[in-house]
Amino acid sequence: MSFIQLNDIVKEFHDQVRETKTLAIDRVSLSVEKKEFVCLIGPSGCGKSTLLNMVAGFEKPTRGDVLVDGRPILGPGADRGMVFQQPNLMPWLPVWDNIAFALKLKGHSKEQRQEAAQPFIDAVKLKGFERHFPSELSGGMAQRVGIARALLQNPAVILMDEPFAALDAQTKLEMQEELVAIWEKYHSTILFVTHSVDEALILGTQIAIMTHRPGKLRELIKINLDRPRDVTSSDFNDIKRHVMEVIREEANLARAAVTAKPL
Repeated sequence: MSFIQLNDIVKEFHDQVRETKTLAIDRVSLSVEKKEFVCLIGPSGCGKSTLLNMVAGFEKPTRGDVLVDGRPILGPGADRGMVFQQPNLMPWLPVWDNIAFALKLKGHSKEQRQEAAQPFIDAVKLKGFERHFPSELSGGMAQRVGIARALLQNPAVILMDEPFAALDAQTKLEMQEELVAIWEKYHSTILFVTHSVDEALILGTQIAIMTHRPGKLRELIKINLDRPRDVTSSDFNDIKRHVMEVIREEANLARAAVTAKPL
């Protein structure tokens, strides 16, 4: 059995006020092996983040099963670390205490928390900023804190929902390189949501392309490119063209579906 298993997932959202149902995800099955780096990509509204939230335990499928390491997901757990688009740091805590916040909740002493946080501060290249507060950090540095906070719990799975979307182009490239280095060091299994084809190709061992809503798994592409990825290579750009063509087609289908709906 695969490490992460999504079995025939269906998700409907119910609008109690309007008394309507929206089918967001339709019969998605996806298998992710241990230590894989899988990027979910597709048109806006296709259900990428919803699938991620199901693995996190924040959402439940209407039908189907979500399993990690053979166990059904019944809610959030320490075996799954989440990194959001916004790092959601506690503004009153310094970097080291934000990273070790889960240990603070468990009653660990200040010395224990500092000792536990330091290796992850080093891993995300924030040494020297341990006592800085979130207001003193750049966007990229704040995301590093979020990644270190997820790593400290030693999760088997790291879930990332467009964590670099708000960063400038140069910072985004630096963060992508650092994330690959962290993934190679800690051997985590990563499920990563992105709208960027380049980002998916730079990071992923596989790319899962979703259809327009209701989201289905249209294609799963294995990326056998050497690291660091050369974005100018013909192999990289051949895959990029294919992925962009598929996403463009799905976006056109989504627009056509909206136009065809009766008023």
